[in-house]
Formats: sequence, C-alpha cells, structure tokens
Amino acid sequence: MATINYLRISVVDRCNFQCQYCMPAGAAMSYPPPADWLTREELRQLLSQVFVPLGFSRFRLTGGEPLLRPDIGEITADIAQMPGTQDLAISTNGFLLAAKAQALWQAGLRRLNISLDSLDPLVFQQLTGGRDRWQQVWQGILVAHEMGFAPLKLNVVVIPGVNDQEVLDLAALSRDRPWHIRFIEFMPIGNDQLFAERGWIDSAQLRQQIRHHWGLEPAQVQGNGPADVFQIPGALGTVGFISQMSECFCDRCNRLRLSADGWLRPCLLNQTGQIDLKTPLRQGVALNWLRQQVADLLQAKPAINYTMRQSGATGGYDRTMAQIGG
Repeated sequence: MATINYLRISVVDRCNFQCQYCMPAGAAMSYPPPADWLTREELRQLLSQVFVPLGFSRFRLTGGEPLLRPDIGEITADIAQMPGTQDLAISTNGFLLAAKAQALWQAGLRRLNISLDSLDPLVFQQLTGGRDRWQQVWQGILVAHEMGFAPLKLNVVVIPGVNDQEVLDLAALSRDRPWHIRFIEFMPIGNDQLFAERGWIDSAQLRQQIRHHWGLEPAQVQGNGPADVFQIPGALGTVGFISQMSECFCDRCNRLRLSADGWLRPCLLNQTGQIDLKTPLRQGVALNWLRQQVADLLQAKPAINYTMRQSGATGGYDRTMAQIGG
C-alpha cells in the first residue's frame, strides 16, 4: 500500500465555471455561506498540528475554483512556509490565473494543474457553461509558463462525442513544450445520468490512438499520483492517463480530501468514513483528539478504498464534484 502523505484541500466550494462533468446544468446547488468555510487560521492549525505530525507533506489547493478565495495568496504562503511541506500545488481552471500568477509565485507556489478540456473555443464554451472564456484560460497558461511554473500540467476530461476528436491535438502540446498533458476518465459523481451509460473512454484506447500516431514510451520520470505517464518520442513533455473508471489504482492512492466546510474524506469514489473536523475544532476540542480521529481514518482507508469502490460507479452522492473538491 502507498504511504498516505498527500492532502487535497478545497478552499472554496463554488466556481466561476459550470463544467458539465463537475457542476451539471440544472443541478440543485446548495452552498454554505463563506462563514462555514475553514478559515485561514483553522487550516493552519489543522495542517501544523494534525496532518503534518501524521506524516502529511504534500498539499494541493483545490475548489470549486481556488483562485476565487480572497485570501488564497495568504493560505498558499502559510503552507509553502510550513515546516514539513515538501510539495505544494494548486488545481485551477485558469480563468483568473493571468492576474494572480505573480502573487502566487511570490507566495511560494511553483506547481500548477490547469483544466484545458478543448483547444476549440466553441467546444470549450459548451463544456464550461456557455460563455466564451477559452482565450483568457489560454493566456493564463502562457503567463504561468513564462513565469516558470513547473511542471505545468494540463488536465483533460475526455468525453465521447464532445472532445474525444481532439486527443491527438491535445497530446501534441507536450511535443514542443515541457508541458504535461493528463487525460482523465470522466467520473459519474453526483451526475451519473449526464452522459448516459458510457460517459468515459478507456485510457487504454487513448494510449493506443497516440501510440499509433507518434509512438509512445514510458516516461523517464513518473509522478507521485495515480497517473500512468508516457512520452511521445522526442517530446519535451509527457502524456499521462488517470484511469479511475477502467483501471483500479486503489493500491497507489496516497491521499485524503478536505472539503471547504471541513469534512475529511478518505476516498473520492465513495462517502464512507467521512469526518467532520470543523465542528469539533470550533467547539474547542483538543487538537490531539482530532489528530487521533484522523490517524484512525488512515488505518481504515485501505479497506474503504477496496470494499466500497464500486459505489463510486453509481453516482450515489449528495454532493457534486465541485462541492467535494475532487
């Protein structure tokens, strides 16, 4: 089993996009007020006195869209400067990135994952909620590249009949730039009816398509997450495949997820074992008691991963992906 040392922290539960696979049109969204979010100080307490002592050293800030959080720069700086932090990254849709990249760099951030599901502005508009925003996202990617964020990863959720015809064009971004393209199988979390019976394409099929066109070889450097990473011969970057629907990688799962309102969950694919950390924290419960609750969850996580994994394929959730902080 993998060492569990990676915490994904949702800092905000809302987004300025409405991507079909994450926040479906017509979904009944119920957001808690910002007062229900973990504060900067509460996050700092939990990280320094609960998670770091338990061996967590890798952190990723997510959302919703994390750049919507007003104090995202301060939170980033807190974690970057925290003793025990070995790696810090942010996942973003990139829309606000051009304006905020400099502040994030000054706060100590060096790694970014940016969603880029299409190179066609019209398809991008369809996927992200009906507004023309491709150019601003692309500008954010270019700004981040010029500033030196590395590795710069671009995440692509591949959906049949929507953007699957762009797989080669998106993979080609890795050839002349040191960019890392990650193809992700769609997950039916909170929206299992969205793309009918089959909303995802096997990673094996995408790999074969790229291999047939250019060739494909294992990358020299593999990531620390669930991606299987390859390289087009001679390319500066890599192409990776995250295959949560077609290929079980529970044995490699090294992460927990903390939602904006303070719920800790051990597995993205089911809701078993969640812990409310915010309520006892605000009630003044001793942090060593919270640390023990998290330690117990770490012990239970392998069984939760394997025995409850199939529930993730049904879409039986009371939150969408945006609210979980996937």
